[in-house]
Amino acid sequence: MGLMTIGAFARAARLTPKALRLYDRGGLLVPAAVDPESGYRLYDPAQLPVARLVAQLRRLGMPLAAIRVVCGLEPAAAAEAISAYWRQVSADTAVRARLATLLVDHLSEGGATMSDPSPAVVVRSAAGCDTGLVRHSNEDTAYAGDRLLAVADGMRGPGGAAAGVAAVDALKRLTLSDVPAADLLTLLAAAVSDADRAVHGLATDDDQPVTTLTALLFSGSRLALVHVGDTRAYLLRGGELSLLTQDHTWVQAQVDQGRLDPGRAATHPQRAVLVRALGGGRQVEADLALRTALPGDRYLLCSDGLSAVVDRVGLRSALTGTVGPGDTVRALIDLARAERAPDNIACVVADVTVA
Repeated sequence: MGLMTIGAFARAARLTPKALRLYDRGGLLVPAAVDPESGYRLYDPAQLPVARLVAQLRRLGMPLAAIRVVCGLEPAAAAEAISAYWRQVSADTAVRARLATLLVDHLSEGGATMSDPSPAVVVRSAAGCDTGLVRHSNEDTAYAGDRLLAVADGMRGPGGAAAGVAAVDALKRLTLSDVPAADLLTLLAAAVSDADRAVHGLATDDDQPVTTLTALLFSGSRLALVHVGDTRAYLLRGGELSLLTQDHTWVQAQVDQGRLDPGRAATHPQRAVLVRALGGGRQVEADLALRTALPGDRYLLCSDGLSAVVDRVGLRSALTGTVGPGDTVRALIDLARAERAPDNIACVVADVTVA
């Protein structure tokens, strides 16, 4: 069988002549010959399998640069590359779906727009870390800024501390410019993906560190919450202390599925085994929520070095005092140390006041 014209080849490959010309210019699918007089592109029938693969990958939405890489691989490696691409697409779609659900819920509650209804608030905050009484090094990170509050608990070997720092640093970039309230969740979701990649980048031949992350990002009186792992966020409002996050642990999953009594969860030997963490292997799935901060609110973010040894009554008692965030942070750390502090302790306390 001789060479095929661009029209015949396009029909056989289920592509358009326009697409073939584009792939030629990009070096992705170069014709076997070009007629020197007419300039017509001519293709070898042996190129059809590659052309059909390109057509199928384009239908998946794969970028041309990625297709070029896949077409140069052996079949087994190409299959793995396509699987990895689709896992990333699925994860990105899941994030967008969660954002869409949150926006629908907000608008269904009567919010015509995502504008900030009461921007005139100020956040005063403080952060603290302590190695504890058993550990010899600190792998927790706590950060308290004007608009960002974050706690991370790194683990898995010597890279744990760096993993926590890398995760928080990825979110700090959001504080370098004004973040419209309408964009909080979208920007925070993207930053978490950046944080996950940063933690993955710390891997060595012998170690892949992971970290939890719980953070609040403020824009006026609107705030976005992101959560992965078993670090926690609490809200003290009107004297009532509420837990805003759910632990991503094996034990909590067993409780949610009705396989474990909630009363046994706090003392279960596997209570610290995570089912979600940054750097944990596959694309991270973070919990996201949009909230309104009110004057008088007090927020606590902490690692399990505090929440695992100080119960809800003890936390509420420390948070309801009249002292400022800095003194409250020190009081909370002292409470954990009084309970023998078997783990690192990290916490952030933030007060919302009228501007």
